[in-house]
Amino acid sequence: MYHFHNPVRTVAGLGALNALPELLGTRRALLLTFGDAKSLGLVELVRQRLGEQLVDVIADITPNPDLADLELLYPQVWRHDAEVVIALGGGSVIDSAKAALVGTPSGQFHEIRQLLREGQRFEPPRCKSLIAVPTTAGTGSEVTPWATVWDREQQRKHSLHLPQTWPEAAVVDPVLMRSLPESVTIQSGLDALSHALEAIWNRNANPVSDALAVAAARSILATLPDLRRAPGDMVLREAMALAALQAGLAFSNTRTALAHSLSYPMTLRFGLPHGIACSFTLPLVAGMAIGRDAERDAVLEQALGPLAEAPARLEAFLQKLGVKTRFADYGVDEAGAAAMLDEAQQGDRGRNFIGVAA
Repeated sequence: MYHFHNPVRTVAGLGALNALPELLGTRRALLLTFGDAKSLGLVELVRQRLGEQLVDVIADITPNPDLADLELLYPQVWRHDAEVVIALGGGSVIDSAKAALVGTPSGQFHEIRQLLREGQRFEPPRCKSLIAVPTTAGTGSEVTPWATVWDREQQRKHSLHLPQTWPEAAVVDPVLMRSLPESVTIQSGLDALSHALEAIWNRNANPVSDALAVAAARSILATLPDLRRAPGDMVLREAMALAALQAGLAFSNTRTALAHSLSYPMTLRFGLPHGIACSFTLPLVAGMAIGRDAERDAVLEQALGPLAEAPARLEAFLQKLGVKTRFADYGVDEAGAAAMLDEAQQGDRGRNFIGVAA
């Protein structure tokens, strides 16, 4: 027996943004987005569809939200009486929205800070709804309840997860992704590939997550190199958007595993972009996973082909996209890499990996 649960209403495909008015109904909305969204015309696309129901726009969300950033954002969100937050952007924007939409007993951010740092739970007395509109094909955050929050003061990464942080709806429109630069296209695509593979070599995998993850991994491996060569091809953009959505749905039930656990110190200590940080170790982690569990091997073979050569094929795939695959390439010596690997296997996400003793 197995369970699969995902409560997010998802509208996907070319022109999916047109569903925003129906999803919003008679409610008012606050738009959270990134700085370039205005110059790219994305804010205007939302404004055209919502008119006066869009009460304000906050367009200064920065990558990798830190507790200090969210503390400044929180009162900006709650000074409005909008019932819905629309998060338009990549994972950082959607994660920022998740952290900001949870009402606290005091109306201040410090309860969320205490929850993340000390585990002091509280019952939110109110909460805004979230409609997540990804502009990258990779985050998965639009169909998961988790928000990654960085704590640079304590040199830690936190994961916010409450029943209220599930998005109400996800709008996945490849049209919003057609202007992505090559670097973001590759990084977000590799994030999605990591989500797919991490859902397979995972203790929490089930037949539904497996089907989604295999489809996602196969599509990304076939599509991403072509999309790099033809970034304006909307057929390829749509294929990547679907694959990223499938990967997000898969890990919404399994969570991530060792490659993501390794990625957090690489981002925090070495400044590596998340999509690279969680994917450059995929050949290493694949080698550790293969042979651990016959059932998992069978699913991995569906995703990657014959397993004897799978780590080498993954390494070649990454290198053709310009991604280096050794810790030393990023300034981490052999001893540091070994220590990081040991630490990662003890983390919450690391313990989901089938190669780690339960």
